[in-house]
Amino acid sequence: MNTENNWRPGASRLAVEARARLLADIRHFFSDRKVMEVETPVLSKAANSDPNISNISSDSSRKKYLRTSPEYAMKRLLASGHRDIYEMGRVFRASETGRYHNPEFTLLEWYRHGWNYLDLADEVIELIRFCGRDQFDDWPVNRVTYRELFQQETGLDPLYCNESELASCAMERGIMTTPMGHQEWLNLLLSELIQPALPGESFTVLHDFPPEQAALARIRPGSPPIAERFEIFLGQMELANGYQELTDADEQLDRFRREARLADSRGEEPTPLDMNLIAALSHGLPECSGVALGVDRLLMSCLKLDRIDAVLSFAADRA
Repeated sequence: MNTENNWRPGASRLAVEARARLLADIRHFFSDRKVMEVETPVLSKAANSDPNISNISSDSSRKKYLRTSPEYAMKRLLASGHRDIYEMGRVFRASETGRYHNPEFTLLEWYRHGWNYLDLADEVIELIRFCGRDQFDDWPVNRVTYRELFQQETGLDPLYCNESELASCAMERGIMTTPMGHQEWLNLLLSELIQPALPGESFTVLHDFPPEQAALARIRPGSPPIAERFEIFLGQMELANGYQELTDADEQLDRFRREARLADSRGEEPTPLDMNLIAALSHGLPECSGVALGVDRLLMSCLKLDRIDAVLSFAADRA
């Protein structure tokens, strides 16, 4: 590999300066709204339980895991009595490299005490417009449920269709892949078919997900039940993911165990569950909503750049 110029930053001076302004704008936005900045550990003895996210761990005998988000620790703060809080810092995910991904990136996460998740989605758009400095003020906001958008683009009802129907839809659209489970098919069609068809120069608030896509969101009872979750897209770029937070410790532990069984069925190395989070939920997590937003992707949008390494001083290949 040619390393003669590898010492140089990958981002331009303009991008580095724009990042500094963006971080200052984010802090200004939350300061004005009396949302307190917090810090939580980057290393933990527990790992993220999501089988679709690969953890990075230390090689020491007492293994530690680099956080994939500050979510679990921030919920422990909420359970201890803190209310409106945010954290902005580095997070780490293995095997994430590409146009929109780097193994190390900056994540902004915040929680609003007593808020409904759709009200929080509105605040996400307010933050983006504030940080965009007039760039996004005229962009319309399209609000659509997961079910509506999936039916519109595929003709299938994601809450009731089976894996065979999803596979046939993928093949008809030229998306070839190996057999997979229902949730994996939904994720694939969303990323490869639905997301690229979203309107440009618009916000899309995609909300009310299938229960199997709940992650750490509360599931609203009904026929069918719905996960109270949203994602926000800036044009075709996914920028934020938020929930009406699950507060039931027993249900959270059940989800952790299901995810562990799925990882085991894939032959993946088992990782320790975060029992401190379960203890915090048992103590009592207040009714709240929370969201995580990719700061690097927001900066890409502000600067009209199409690769994440253009806004990182030192991406993975230069670190």
